[in-house]
Amino acid sequence: MAFFSFLKKNRFFTHEEAEKVVGAIRDAETKTSGEIRVFVESHCRLVNPVDRAAEVFWNLKMDHTVERNGVLVYVASKDHQVAIWGDEGIHRIVGSEFWTEEIKKLMHHFRQNAYADGLVLVINDVAGILETHFPYRATTDKNELPDDIVFGN
Repeated sequence: MAFFSFLKKNRFFTHEEAEKVVGAIRDAETKTSGEIRVFVESHCRLVNPVDRAAEVFWNLKMDHTVERNGVLVYVASKDHQVAIWGDEGIHRIVGSEFWTEEIKKLMHHFRQNAYADGLVLVINDVAGILETHFPYRATTDKNELPDDIVFGN
C-alpha cells in the first residue's frame, strides 16, 4: 500500500470525468473477477491515508470478495492525499512496489489537474494485473461490488 500528496484545483472532476472513471471500472471488471472501487472525500480522518484507505476498504466490505482481490483507490481531495489498498489475494501477488508505482503515475496526472485521466490509467493498470491473475470466468463470475465512485464527506 502507498500514499503521496497531490496538488488540487477547486473542483475534483466533472460529471463527464466521473462517468469516464466509472466506465473504466466497468470495462475492467468485464476482464477480471477482481473488484475495483474509487473513494473520494474532502479530508482524511486519519493521519496516514493508507490507514484511512484500509478503513474505507473494510467499511465498503471489499474484503468480502470470494478471491480477496478487491482494490480501492482512495482520494482525500482537500488534504491532497491518495492511497491504494489491495486485498490480500492481489497484494500477495504484486506487493508494495506495484502500488507505489501506481501512486506515482496517479500523482503525475493529478499534478496536471488530470484527475480522471490518472484514475483511469491506474484502474487500467490494476485491471491488467487482476486479469492476469484473476481472469473473468463467464460461468462463475459475478459483480460482487457496485462500480460507482463513492463520495464521502
